Amino acid sequence: MDEKILYFDCFSGISGDMTIGALLDLGVSEKRLVEEIGKLGIDGYDISVKKDIKNGITGSKFDVILRDGNSLNADGSEHHHRTYRDIKKIIADSALSDKVKENSIRIFEYIALSEGRIHGKSIDEVHFHEVGAIDSIIDAVGAAICIEELNVTSILCSPINVGSGFVRCAHGVFPVPAPATLDILKGIPIYSKGVQKELTTPTGAGIAKALSEEFGEMPDMVPERIGYGLGTKTFKDYPNVLRVVLGKKKHLFGC
Repeated sequence: MDEKILYFDCFSGISGDMTIGALLDLGVSEKRLVEEIGKLGIDGYDISVKKDIKNGITGSKFDVILRDGNSLNADGSEHHHRTYRDIKKIIADSALSDKVKENSIRIFEYIALSEGRIHGKSIDEVHFHEVGAIDSIIDAVGAAICIEELNVTSILCSPINVGSGFVRCAHGVFPVPAPATLDILKGIPIYSKGVQKELTTPTGAGIAKALSEEFGEMPDMVPERIGYGLGTKTFKDYPNVLRVVLGKKKHLFGC
C-alpha cells in the first residue's frame, strides 16, 4: 500500500487561515468542512472561501467573518475571551470525531502552555486574546477536520519562516516572532527571511507542532496534488502563501 505524505512548505510562515485555505485548495470539500465545523455548536460567524491571486500565485483564501465584530456564544451573548478550559470543553462536548477532537485540543494545549509560560500563569488561567476568538477556534478545529478528510499516512513540515520586526498584540508591541509563537516552536527549525512582518502566528505554530511528525527539507516523494493558502498580507516581491504538497512516498526501481 502506498504511503500518502502531506508536506507543509512554510517559506512564508503559517497561520490558521492559510492552513485551511491551502488544504481546501488541495481538494478538501468546503461543504464537508462547513458541516463539520457546525458540530462545534457555536454561532456568530460566517465562513468565506474564495479563489484569488497573490503575487502571481492562484490559491484559496479562507476567512472567518465575525458578525457585528463580536465573538458570540451559541445564545448570542458576547464572550470576548475564553480560557483553555472553555475551549477544551467546547471541542470535547461537540459531535466531532474523536480524532478531530484530539488534534484540535492538542493544538490549543501547545498554545495555552506557551502563553502561560510567557505570562506566568497556569494553563487553566490563560485567557486567550489573540487565539481565543471564534475565528481561531475555527482555524484550529478546521485544520484538524481537513487533515482527517485527507486520511494521510504522515505529515511533514519544512523549517518555518517566522518573519521579523514587531507586532502589536493585546499586551503591547512585541518582537517577531511573538514570545508565545517562539515558545511553541522550541525544538523546531525556524528562520527569518524576506520581510519585516509577522509570518507565523501562535495558531499556525500550534498547528504545525501538533500535526507534524518531522521537520526538514521536502522528502523524496511523488507529488500528486498541490494547494496554496493565501495569507492576508501582500508584499511587493514576496508571495504570502502557504504551500501544501500531497503525494506518495518515492519507491526506487518500482519497488
